[in-house]
Amino acid sequence: MEDKLSRMQQLIELLNRASDAYYNGRQELMTDYEWDAKFDELKRLEEETGQILEDSPTQKVSEDTTEGQKEEHEFAALSLAKTKQVSELVKWAEGKPIWISWKLDGLTLVVTYDNGQLTKVVTRGNGHIGTNITHLAHAVQGIPTRIKYLGHLVIRGEAVISYDDFNQFLIESDENYANPRNLASGSLSLKDPEEVKPRHIQWIPFTLVYMDGNIVSWGERMDFLQDNGFATVEHELISLPDMSHVEEAIGKWTEHVTSKLNPFPVDGLVITFDDTELAASGSVTGHHATKAGLAFKWQDESAQTELQEIEWSCAASTISPVAIFTPVELEGTTVKRASLCNISECERLGIGGKGTRISVIKANKIIPKVIKVEKTVGQLEIPVQCPVCHHDTEIVTSQNSGTRTLHCTNVDCPAKQLKKFTRFVSKEGMNIDGISEQTLARFINLGWISEYPDIYHLRDYIQQMARLEGFGERSASNVMRSVEKSRNVDAVRLLYALTIPMCGIDVCKRLLAAYPLGELIKKAIDATQSDFFAHIPGIGPEKSASFINWFQSGKNHEMVKRLLEEVNVSQADTTPLGKKCEGLTFVITGDVHHYKNRNALKAYIESQGGRVAGSVSGSTSFLINNDITSTSGKNKKAKDLGIEIISEDTFIERYVNSDTATEGSLF
Repeated sequence: MEDKLSRMQQLIELLNRASDAYYNGRQELMTDYEWDAKFDELKRLEEETGQILEDSPTQKVSEDTTEGQKEEHEFAALSLAKTKQVSELVKWAEGKPIWISWKLDGLTLVVTYDNGQLTKVVTRGNGHIGTNITHLAHAVQGIPTRIKYLGHLVIRGEAVISYDDFNQFLIESDENYANPRNLASGSLSLKDPEEVKPRHIQWIPFTLVYMDGNIVSWGERMDFLQDNGFATVEHELISLPDMSHVEEAIGKWTEHVTSKLNPFPVDGLVITFDDTELAASGSVTGHHATKAGLAFKWQDESAQTELQEIEWSCAASTISPVAIFTPVELEGTTVKRASLCNISECERLGIGGKGTRISVIKANKIIPKVIKVEKTVGQLEIPVQCPVCHHDTEIVTSQNSGTRTLHCTNVDCPAKQLKKFTRFVSKEGMNIDGISEQTLARFINLGWISEYPDIYHLRDYIQQMARLEGFGERSASNVMRSVEKSRNVDAVRLLYALTIPMCGIDVCKRLLAAYPLGELIKKAIDATQSDFFAHIPGIGPEKSASFINWFQSGKNHEMVKRLLEEVNVSQADTTPLGKKCEGLTFVITGDVHHYKNRNALKAYIESQGGRVAGSVSGSTSFLINNDITSTSGKNKKAKDLGIEIISEDTFIERYVNSDTATEGSLF
C-alpha cells in the first residue's frame, strides 16, 4: 500500500509540473503520450487504493501562472473526460444525436460580448480563474470587435497556430518551440500586441457557452455563431450514434488528420450532445462534467528501434537535431526519422549516440516523435561547427521558454537566408515549381545552394537528388524541368525574386516603368545620391535608398551579374494602358464571374493605373466581393473602416467601358 501511495505522490508531482508548463507556455516537460500514460496510471492507482491525494490532477487542472489580471469565469471551463475506445463513446452517447468536431491543440480562450461589443478575453487558466488578455484581442485573428447580436454572449474557443505559420515563425525568428500549441501559449503571455501579431494566432470557437436566448441545439448554436461572423470549428452530426455510424465517422476524421486536410494541430476529437439541456444535466466528477462532452483520443501505435545517427539540420538561425533510426512501420507507413526539436528535448529524453534504443510514435497519426529512450548508448555529440558554413556554433537559452537551442554564429550563413530563397522560387518570383521551402532547406544543408545562381547548377547533383528520401528520378527530373523553364523570365519577376528590402511587386513595376532592367541596375550602382529614384511615383527617398544600397554591395552586384548569365530576361511592359483606376487601391476577395480569375481582374486594374492590395486597410478604396452580404473577415473590416464593398458588376459599370474591355485577354 505504501509503495502505491508513494508512486501516486511521485506521479502527482510529475504531472502537475508538466501540466503547469503545458498550460503556461513554458518548455514542454513530457509528450502528450507520456502525460496520458502517467495520468491513466495515477487514476488506476486511485481506484485500487480508494484514496485521492492532495493536488491530484485527476481532480483539477493546472493553475494559471501567466502574468496579468486574474478573472473568475462566469461559467466554469471544466475539462472533458476522455476515451480511446469507440465502444465507450457509443455507450456514452446512449443513442442520442451527437456532434463530432476537432479537439484543437491550442490554448482555450473565453470571449465575452455585450451589446454587440467585445468586452473581455480570458484564458482558461484552472477552469475557474484565468488571465484577462483583452489587450491582445486585436492581435488574434477571429475575434471580432463588434458583432450584430446585441445580447450577452459567452463563447469558448481555441487559440491555435497552423503548421505552416508555426514553421514559418521558426524560420524567421530566433525562438525554438516544440510545437504550435507551445508557441500559441507562450505568445499569449506576451504584453505587446505587435509582438503577438506576426505569430498568426487564430481563435476558433468550439462552443457557445451562454446567450440571452433559448437555442437548445448545439448545431443551431454553431450556426448562430457563424451568422455573427465567427469561423467555428469544423463539425459533423451523427444522428444515430451506433457502432457502425460512429466508426465510419471517426474513420473519416482520422483520414483527414493523416492526409493533412486539416491545417491546424489536433490531439483528438470532441463528442457533444446536440441537446444542450441534456449536456448540462450531468454531474461533475473531479474536474469533468459527465455529459458536457467526451474527448476521443487516438491510440498511438509505438515501436522500438535503434538510433543510427543525429542529423543536425539548419533552418534560419537554428540548428535542430533530427533522429535517424532503423526504419519501423507506424500507422501504415515506414518511418525512419523524427525531429528532436532542440538540445533541451534531447537532454530531457536522454538521447545518446548510435545504438541508443528509442521508442517512437506518429503523434496524432501525423508527426513522427521520439517518446522514450529505452537504453542510452554513448553521448549526444553537439557540433561545434555549423554543418552548412562550418563557422562556430553557440548554445542559446531562450529568455521566454528556457529552451536551449544550437545556433550558427555566421550572419551570412546560407541557412539563415531560407526565406529569401523561398521568395526567389515563389510563383511571384522565378516560379520554380517543385522546390518547396523544405526542399530548399535540404539543398542548402547539403551544400548545393548558397546563392541564387546555384539553383541553375542543381543538375550537377541530379543523381544524388534522385536518391534523397521522398524524391526519386521523376521528382528530380521535374525539379530540373521547372528550373530550366524559369530561365525565361520577365524583369518584374526577376527583380522581385532578388528580395531587395522594401521592394515588393508594386515597387519593382514602378522602377521598371521608369528604366529598363539593365539601365536600372547600372544607375543604382553608379548613383551618388541615395534618393536618385525618389522622383518616381510611389518610390520616395526611403525605398530609393534601400534599392541603391542593395546594388552597391559588391557581393550583391557580383551575384546578380552571375545570375543574369543564367537567365533570359524580357522587359515587361509596365506602362498603364489607361487611367480609369488611377489613384485607387482595391482588395479582391471571393469568386469572380466575368474575369477568368482574380489575377485577370488584378491585371486589368493595374493596366488602368490602379493598385491591388492583399488585405483591407485604411488606404483601401474599394473591396470587390460578389457576395456583398458575406460575414467574412474582409467584409467586416471594410464595414468597420467605412470602405465601400462593390460587386464585380458594379466595378465593370464604373471602371470598364465596352470599347476598352478586351475579350479573350482579361475576360
